Amino acid sequence: MEAVVAFPDRIERTVEIAHPPAKVWAALTTAEGLSAWFGKEATIDLRPGGSAWMKWDSGHTAEMRVERVEEPTVFGFIWHIAGLPEDDPRRTYVEFTLEPAGAGTRLTVVESGFAQLPEDAHRTAYDGNTRGWASELGELADYLDAAA
Repeated sequence: MEAVVAFPDRIERTVEIAHPPAKVWAALTTAEGLSAWFGKEATIDLRPGGSAWMKWDSGHTAEMRVERVEEPTVFGFIWHIAGLPEDDPRRTYVEFTLEPAGAGTRLTVVESGFAQLPEDAHRTAYDGNTRGWASELGELADYLDAAA
């Protein structure tokens, strides 16, 4: 019997941020906040079904659809999977969960939906986004610290 290797479906990262949930929420859910740490430019219609868009210095852009808005604890969106053709319908789901932690916030980001990909695309998207979230969450903390 041949063994089936299951690809990891989700990336999960938790960081402690020394700022209250309301401040972290604004950084995650406003165009001003997103463009300050995540992309260079951003727009967002903050409601389930609303659209959002980001552009980075590299010229890369991302179209997102807002799925979940439960201020100030849960924000979720779906977006295109890096490395797939623009017209590919597959998406991953990104969800941020904010929990008070003392005077700060415990922020968890989970991106799921990678198991639907073939091996080569999975490796590219999963590894790239694993590195990406580590870097971006560091930038979020730096932005909030600088804005304090």
